[in-house]
Amino acid sequence: MAKRALITGITGQDGSYLAELLLSKDYQVHGIMRRASTFNTDRIDHIYVDPHEKGARIHLHYGDLSDGTGLRRILEKVKPDEVYNLGAQSHVKVSFDEPEYTADVVATGTLRLLEATRDYQQLGGKAVRFYQAGSSEMFGAAKPPQLESTPFEPRSPYAVSKVAAHYYCVNYRQAYNLFICNGILFNHESPRRGETFVTRKITRAIGRIKLGMQSKLYLGNLDARRDWGFAGDYVDAMWRMLQQDKPDDYVVATGEAYSVRQFLEAAFGAAGLDYKQYVEVDSRYFRPTEVDHLLGDSTKARKALGWEPKVTFKQLVAMMVDHDVEAARQEKTLKDAGHKVALRGGNQG
Repeated sequence: MAKRALITGITGQDGSYLAELLLSKDYQVHGIMRRASTFNTDRIDHIYVDPHEKGARIHLHYGDLSDGTGLRRILEKVKPDEVYNLGAQSHVKVSFDEPEYTADVVATGTLRLLEATRDYQQLGGKAVRFYQAGSSEMFGAAKPPQLESTPFEPRSPYAVSKVAAHYYCVNYRQAYNLFICNGILFNHESPRRGETFVTRKITRAIGRIKLGMQSKLYLGNLDARRDWGFAGDYVDAMWRMLQQDKPDDYVVATGEAYSVRQFLEAAFGAAGLDYKQYVEVDSRYFRPTEVDHLLGDSTKARKALGWEPKVTFKQLVAMMVDHDVEAARQEKTLKDAGHKVALRGGNQG
């Protein structure tokens, strides 16, 4: 029988790429999505198949990391071999505005899912492998390069919550002998990245500027340095972790860091534009506590998992710019035809 995987956050960037990967490996994929008044399945519409159709291998379930009872019911129904916990309130700036909600979903939500998984495994007698999505933000103020042994120095409610989730997973692995892996992933981007995250905010603005639909882009700290990779590469590392003989924790990163300013130069340059003519710094986008430099050392993952990034920084930037210039062309076509077009993301975040 095909393996069954359960993904929280399947409608997000990582969830969509992971679902594609697992389907390519003949998994039956189940995803948890939050109930909303509008459809939020854009990232997985291309792989979704009506469950009434014979042979459908992707199934969606309404649920939320704030609802432990609902999580238990989904686990009992799906009977997964692997659980990937990708669901979160993942925007760092928003976590300062909504710290309690962030802690409840990111930290306590992980604990709820761990408890549900532990009970399901003990009562059902079926071994489950569990992946926890960590974040380079957990390292915060720690000096680069950061690796698995680097002490965490979180600088935001989001990062603090991820640290708590990380240690819940370590504790449950040790206390209950569960197969749990923490993947400490550094920044990973794609054309599916949310439009309020800085990389996608930049490339979306480039498309609109190039087609005369936007004149300015407002950003915060241009000197912050990040280790940026391609999300499609990183979900492969997640899967590889759960195929090992023993559970462990791994840093996943490219080993190269670039500033926001360098991302701007590369992205605007790919579109034949000079970012200095369009970008302005707005202090409202600075964080109360900044993270200056994140640079990952993924030696352990490369050796133990046989993983390595395939998409370079330059290729990633070009991929995102090309996608968003085309998206802007489509928006402009609709606008010129008299349709109202909502400029999602705008200058938030």
